[in-house]
This record gives sequence, structure tokens and C-alpha cells, in this order.
Amino acid sequence: MNIVILSRDGSLYSCKRLKEAAQRRGHNIDIVDPLSCYMNINCAAPSIHEKGRQLERYDAVIPRIGSAITFYGTAVLRQFEMLGSFPLNNAASIAKARDKLHSLQMLAQQGIDLPITGFAHRPDDTSDLIEMVGGAPLVVKLVEGTQGIGVVLAETRQAAESVIDAFRGLNAHILVQEYIKEAQGADIRCLVIGKRVVAAIERQAKPGEFRSNLHRGGTAKRVVITEQEREVALKAVATLGLCVAGVDILRSARGPLVMEVNASPGLEGIETTTGKDIAGMMIDYIERTIARKKH
Repeated sequence: MNIVILSRDGSLYSCKRLKEAAQRRGHNIDIVDPLSCYMNINCAAPSIHEKGRQLERYDAVIPRIGSAITFYGTAVLRQFEMLGSFPLNNAASIAKARDKLHSLQMLAQQGIDLPITGFAHRPDDTSDLIEMVGGAPLVVKLVEGTQGIGVVLAETRQAAESVIDAFRGLNAHILVQEYIKEAQGADIRCLVIGKRVVAAIERQAKPGEFRSNLHRGGTAKRVVITEQEREVALKAVATLGLCVAGVDILRSARGPLVMEVNASPGLEGIETTTGKDIAGMMIDYIERTIARKKH
């Protein structure tokens, strides 16, 4: 097969592993920067060009599109879909997952439990917004934040009001969420491929920190998830229409709570911690899906 990875940086761990896994199975694979692509959009002969040449037809496309280029990156991905390439995750599903508010609304609509979440553009009564999610301590998040950036734990009502007012002053969209104290700075990352949770790790925040992101100094270990956690992860991914995703779950007193669904999960932390060949599983999923479509 001919496969293309859409990524701005082919030297990243995930891209290198996916390329290795594809080549090991005898596939041709290219890494293309979506921002270097330009498109001819028409019904008769749509095409994608890069650096003065028309790109060949690819059997499959693996999107590794950073959140900063979601708009243009998903437009390029849609063009590959128009040309008949199988997307490991399609553009519409990535767009849903990247819109934190929309994705939380979709998950809640399907009965998937979440941390109690408040959203407001310009709340006239900050105090009421705080009460809506159960009061302090609470977590304030920028809707556009990633990897723990733009996430603040406000331990008192006064601190919460100050943070909300500060973010409002930036004209930023914010989410206000209840703080799950019993999680003790840990969360579960479930890696889903197709209809299987193929790996799971517990990420623990470093001392003095509540964000468990590995990019922020958190640590990780293998974990055995419950059947309920497995079902919640699979339902969350299916709700957003994704094929591959990382589902972040908090263990709370009332059961598993989905914090976020990541449409472009990093592979380094989960492969290193579990020793599993996640990249190989992703290529295998592409092979099986395309073979099934041909029959």
C-alpha cells in the first residue's frame, strides 16, 4: 500500500514509529506537511499539490495534525478523503474531538459521565458559575488549551473568581470543571484502536502538580482497567466517530469520568510504559479495514 502521514514534523517519535511499522510490513510511506499542501477543489478532477508537484493517490492517510493547524489540516485531510484515501481518523471526527465544548456535549448526550462542567462567554455572575460546578476547589480550562497548557486549579472561591476574570479579560473561551480530589492527581489514558482498548496507563502528576500530562513531568505505569472503564472508553470514541484515540479517564467516587478524547494521541509514553507495538497495531488496523472494504 501507499500510505501518507500528515504531520508538520516527521522527526517526532510517533511519526518515526508509524513509518517504521509501515515499512516493516512492506508499505510505501511518505510524511507530508499539511501546511505545504494546496488543493484543486472541483468535482471532475480534484487534486492535492505540494511544492510544485501533484501528489499521487494514497491508499490510506494517517493524520497527525497539531491543534494549532486543525482548520487547515482537516481541510487537507478532507481532500485526501475526496480522492479515495482511507483516513485513520476522518476530518469530521477530528474536528469534533478538537472542539472541547462540542465533544463534551456529545459525550454527555450519550450518557457518558464527565466532571461537572460549566461554560460561559461572559457570565454576569461569576459566583453562580462557580456554584454550578460545586464550588471551589475547581479547575479552569482554556477551551483551546492542550497538554495541560491553559489549565489552572483554583483552590478557593477568591482564586477561582480571579482566574475566571483574568481569562475573561483575554476574551478567551473557558470551561469551569469540578475538581476530582479522590483522583489524587492521576488519570487513566486508554488507547483505543477500532473497537478495542489495546493499552492503558496510569499517569501521575509530579508532587505539587495536579496535571498528569507526561509533557509536564508526570510519570506513567501500566494499569489494569475495569470493564466499566473499558466500556466508557469505547463508547466515547464511538460517539465522536473516531477509529484511533486516547481517552483520558478520572477514577472518581461515582465511577469513571471522561475528561477528554484525544484524536491524535502521542505514542511515546504509552509504548515505552507498556512495551506494546501500538504503531504496528495502527498499521494492522489500516490493512484489515482496507482489505474488508475490497470484499
